[in-house]
Amino acid sequence: MYVPTRLFFTKGVGKHKEYLASFELALRSAGIEICNLVSVSSIYPVGCKILTRSQGTKLLRPGQITHCVIARNATNEPNRLIASSIGVAIPADKHMYGYLSEHHPYGQTEKVAGDYAEDLAATMLATTLGIEFEADNAWNEKEQVFKMSGKIVRSFNVTQSAQGDKNGLWTTVISCCVLLP
Repeated sequence: MYVPTRLFFTKGVGKHKEYLASFELALRSAGIEICNLVSVSSIYPVGCKILTRSQGTKLLRPGQITHCVIARNATNEPNRLIASSIGVAIPADKHMYGYLSEHHPYGQTEKVAGDYAEDLAATMLATTLGIEFEADNAWNEKEQVFKMSGKIVRSFNVTQSAQGDKNGLWTTVISCCVLLP
């Protein structure tokens, strides 16, 4: 059984005339291009330690199979706004799992996309923990309810946005939570 004990967050942008090459450049920008990425769903493992990007990338080896929660978006439309975001919600109870969410919108600023992803992760955790809240309330209102409950200790997001290249090159954005043993 493989359960990650450490993780780190990263993000990047790549631009190139070829779609795949723009993705590769986004991976390079994020510092994870040497890995074979395996996308997994969005559970924050119990007791998982958050490393800095620098600490995490030092642990990677070329060709390594690397599990991650990844949000990815791309466009070749000039000036089109794209974003990718990972939302994070960590429970106060250290014996409970948390949530990660992926969001990859068009036309949203980094702030709007990040708030949405964070809201999504926190809402998933809140429903698991039985916290009562008004689902239609704005994120800042729900955030106060979640944090006042004492059951959610922390929420945040890692978001990358970019405008499509003015000359029509492929522009790719990624946000990623890399899970490590």
